[in-house]
Amino acid sequence: MSNIKYQISTRSLHVHTSRALHGATQVPGDKSISHRSLILGALAEGTSQMRGWLPAGDTLATLGCMSMLGIDIERRDATTLTVYGRGLRGLEAPPAALDCVNAGTAMRLLSGVMAGQSFPSVLDGSVQLRRRPMRRITEPLRRMGAHIEDHGGGAPLHISPARLYGVTYQMPVASAQVKSCLLLAGLFAEGQTTVIEPGPARDHTERMLYSMGTPVQVDGKQITLSPGHTLQPFNMTIPGDLSSAAFLMVAACLGDGSRVELRHIGINPTRTGIIDILRAMGAQIDIEKQAQEEAGEPVADMIIRWAQLKGIDISGDLIVRAIDEFPALMVAATQADGRTTVSQAAELRVKETDRIAVMAGELRKMGAEVEERPDGFIIDGPQKLRGTTVDGYDDHRIVMSLVIAGLHAEGATTITGAGSLNDSFPGFVETLQGLGANVEWM
Repeated sequence: MSNIKYQISTRSLHVHTSRALHGATQVPGDKSISHRSLILGALAEGTSQMRGWLPAGDTLATLGCMSMLGIDIERRDATTLTVYGRGLRGLEAPPAALDCVNAGTAMRLLSGVMAGQSFPSVLDGSVQLRRRPMRRITEPLRRMGAHIEDHGGGAPLHISPARLYGVTYQMPVASAQVKSCLLLAGLFAEGQTTVIEPGPARDHTERMLYSMGTPVQVDGKQITLSPGHTLQPFNMTIPGDLSSAAFLMVAACLGDGSRVELRHIGINPTRTGIIDILRAMGAQIDIEKQAQEEAGEPVADMIIRWAQLKGIDISGDLIVRAIDEFPALMVAATQADGRTTVSQAAELRVKETDRIAVMAGELRKMGAEVEERPDGFIIDGPQKLRGTTVDGYDDHRIVMSLVIAGLHAEGATTITGAGSLNDSFPGFVETLQGLGANVEWM
């Protein structure tokens, strides 16, 4: 039995109406890239440097796991790290279960790495993480020869040493975490590993592996990795997280008279669904100073101005490219003219929470009318929101979305269960305050 302890946040936020936002700011480093930089840096032969790393709850869980695996990680300051890589075979057996806390990315990616090790391991996490589906990785890993056991389809995951073989796997649902898990397992497998994805999932793993000298071939929706190559260390600046920026973007789009500049934001094309959706709704978003950064990741500055949004239909590839941003988009839909319909988004129900049900329920407390569908929702707008007490369910993206709703509601809004903000956006409250928002910790 794991000795991991679980804790639910009891912190609350108080939000007052404050529609217009002004100013320029940055958001924390990209969470997806921060996870991968630690894992791949540990597997590299040599010393890797990173700046702009995200010091949040989820990424700190990955850092803790890599430390338990014998990797030395030096933190010059909160966001500047040096990882002393030990190569593909340099990890050490951990003294206890690897605690992924709330980080699904950590658990799924590390499963691929640990499946190829010569020692057993256990991956565990919070009660919230234990509820998330893990057979989407355990089943394809078993096809590769991995000895991995889940518990009722979830964590804890028990992994024993095994000989891995490359396979061709067609993913039933586009998922960057599943794809990355299998590619990382492929580093330790005999023969090529090919993943075929049904849609454009995030490609940070492929970009980073390629930049580190691993042959990764991308042919449309087919990604093939050839093993047997040493990973070269890297020196990179991690761009700002577009998923975190999305909440500020929506707030600016809704605030009459707002003008917000976001600097050095990652605009990887597999992540820009939020920009495409908001523009289709009528948002004024200008992309400036676009450049290519380290590890093949494009970055740019963005300027967002207020505009009256309109309802649209959202489905298909846009869902995958904006999956983490839909709680914020539900708030935007309540303020848009006309009907917003989202379909093919059932994945939202198996995140940290059932984000369709939770957001629909909390927005209803604020006076909104939301029609839930099994794979999405329908919202007719514009609707007046009223301040009240709502529950963030200890889900960072739910909390940030309810803050945005509170900024555009009549009266004060109290958000309980809000401490999970640090899972992805430490300093969210202070950033909003700097832009003129009236929000504070209670």
